[in-house]
Amino acid sequence: MASMTQPAATARGIISEVRDSIVVFQPSGTTYRLHLSVADNPGRWPAASERPVQGIIRVQARKLWTVPSGGNFIVPIFGPPRTIQGRVQAVEQGTIVVHAGTRFVIEMPKEDSAIDLTHGPIQVGSIVNVAALPGARFELAGSEVAAAD
Repeated sequence: MASMTQPAATARGIISEVRDSIVVFQPSGTTYRLHLSVADNPGRWPAASERPVQGIIRVQARKLWTVPSGGNFIVPIFGPPRTIQGRVQAVEQGTIVVHAGTRFVIEMPKEDSAIDLTHGPIQVGSIVNVAALPGARFELAGSEVAAAD
């Protein structure tokens, strides 16, 4: 699954706050402030700054729908993401990349009943709405400064 960690799945922005096992990530070009957990030692994370970083945001879907139309958004604007709606940018077995203001790597629900394909199959370019389980994670993709989206 190496392609899901390549630039097509990378989110760009700044880390505005680091506390305990949470980072507050502000995606480039948005007003979102996503509270995301970090698996490793937060002490190794860059201090909050205006310096751009790039990383992978991983989310486990509780429920996923294909939708006929609508915009890209994340709910809530401030806090851990609970609802993500956007266009599918990549599809792999059990995982998709969705652009909804920034890029998310979404792990699909295991149960077929948690996936509603009323408005077509999940494919590149389709719009999906994801109800996320708690625990969205952020992983630094590299230590170099990222270019703005």
